[in-house]
Amino acid sequence: MQSNIISIRPFIGAKDFDISRKFYTDFGFAETKLSAELSVFTLRNISFYLQKAYVKDWIDNTMIFVQVANVVEFHQEISSLEITIKYPSTRVSNIKHDTWGDEFFVHDPSGILWHFGQFH
Repeated sequence: MQSNIISIRPFIGAKDFDISRKFYTDFGFAETKLSAELSVFTLRNISFYLQKAYVKDWIDNTMIFVQVANVVEFHQEISSLEITIKYPSTRVSNIKHDTWGDEFFVHDPSGILWHFGQFH
């Protein structure tokens, strides 16, 4: 392929659009509202679209992997946000060590599973 790819922006759904919008803003993403039912969220060099749409099977099977430079520092940063207190349906796991690298998981208010990992 000769063209330069600039970014990839997955579309994810939300069980409760307003709660998910607040969650991602508290998480550190900047929101750009595109319509009453669609926003783009950006954090550093990653972006995704959040839709006011909920299909349980789709949400339950959505996973996003984000590579970070230092998983320990990023985990500490996310843990300090105390998002699981403000959003009881969310979860932040401990760091898991594997042969390929280290990662931890964040479940958003709808159940979207985010993987934050660092390769060895």
